Amino acid sequence: MLKKNILFLVILWLTGHNVFGQQSDNSPYSRFGIGELSDNHFNYLRQMGGLGTAPIDQYHFNVLNPASLSHLSNFSLDVGLFAKYNTLRDGNQENNIWTGNIDYLAFAFPLRNPVNDIYEGKTTKTKFGMSFALMPHSNVSYNILTSGVDENVGNVNRSYIGSGGSYKFLFGNSVKYKDFSFGVNLGYLFGKIDYQRNIDFLDFIYSYQNRFTTNYNIRGFLWNAGMIYSKVLNKKEVEKNRSKPTKMISIGVRGNSAHRFQTTANEFDYGIQVLESVVNRDTFKNINDVEGRGQLPAEFAIGGHYYHGEKWSLGFDYQMGVWDQYYNDANDEVKGTLRNTSRIAIGGHFRPNYKSFDNFFERVYYRYGAYYNTDPRVVNDQQLDGYGVSLGFGLPFVYQRKISFVNLGVQYGQRATALPLSERYVKISFGVTFNDDEWFLKSKYY
Repeated sequence: MLKKNILFLVILWLTGHNVFGQQSDNSPYSRFGIGELSDNHFNYLRQMGGLGTAPIDQYHFNVLNPASLSHLSNFSLDVGLFAKYNTLRDGNQENNIWTGNIDYLAFAFPLRNPVNDIYEGKTTKTKFGMSFALMPHSNVSYNILTSGVDENVGNVNRSYIGSGGSYKFLFGNSVKYKDFSFGVNLGYLFGKIDYQRNIDFLDFIYSYQNRFTTNYNIRGFLWNAGMIYSKVLNKKEVEKNRSKPTKMISIGVRGNSAHRFQTTANEFDYGIQVLESVVNRDTFKNINDVEGRGQLPAEFAIGGHYYHGEKWSLGFDYQMGVWDQYYNDANDEVKGTLRNTSRIAIGGHFRPNYKSFDNFFERVYYRYGAYYNTDPRVVNDQQLDGYGVSLGFGLPFVYQRKISFVNLGVQYGQRATALPLSERYVKISFGVTFNDDEWFLKSKYY
């Protein structure tokens, strides 16, 4: 199974960049900053309102807080996809669009297999975990057409088009000693963003139609660190009676400093004239390879989670970002262009009876959550905000005699409800987590 998992991951890795690059929305707000920030919560966390700081699980890992890696007991391969139905409304008009994409490709594993401890008859106080992940960081995708009349040139169409985005590759490591775990993600940010403005003069057949294009490549290094404290509250009671549910609490923090990035920008403005079979082009401006700099914000988050055995759990998460320090030379955005953000989420799960042999649905995770957040972008001096609710199912299945999961969820949200252009969406998420406990198993080499 291990060889099959690695082969599957390599195939997805080779095709992943092209799939990530597909257009995945039509949001005019993605014109600001480096685009629409991607939701990097793995599916099982997104179903719980987007918790990302304190959750721990032996079968799933959390890339947002790398400290969770050392709680894994299996090699875990996680793949996520989504489909989204988005509605844009500006009062009288409404635009609906279906989109979809791959969310992430990731795998993680403990550096020492817990099965080895069973073979050797000992328990280690120190555990290590490692992960690799490829996922989008931001997305620019909009296509807007406006029509009007100019008193000098007559009917005019203006179109605004944006595409591209940024992506990141993350390498995570974690260590757990007794009740404390620490972790660090190191990453590389890369991508390309394109903007285009077109002006078409409809009443002048032989006029030059104006095209203004700008694009820039983005690159830089990322990092974030996290810590989780986990404690069994009724340890003595469980030791006396194994049938008692384990009551556990986990408290986590995560964060990063500001990240610098570099850009290389190109600008090409021209007019185009179509005369039957002849196409003429007149260049207004052509500037290439302009080097620039930018800065992404420092962020901090804190959260807590309570687990009542395998039956249910409940947690919260609070996150803030210092976006007023963001700037981007390639986009002519200076510090103060965007505003600081915050996000609060609550969520958990319920599992009727994980030991049930005759009822599959009693072994399913039923997840739920809600969130509210402010967005760094500002329109008409008003900061965007949004809220949403989520529901999901963690469906266990046995593959190669190992417990794995299909995570299926739905999320409903709204954003910018007080602005002239508001957004409403329904997002369906699908993820598969394959687990394998033969990773680093010593007995395979005896």
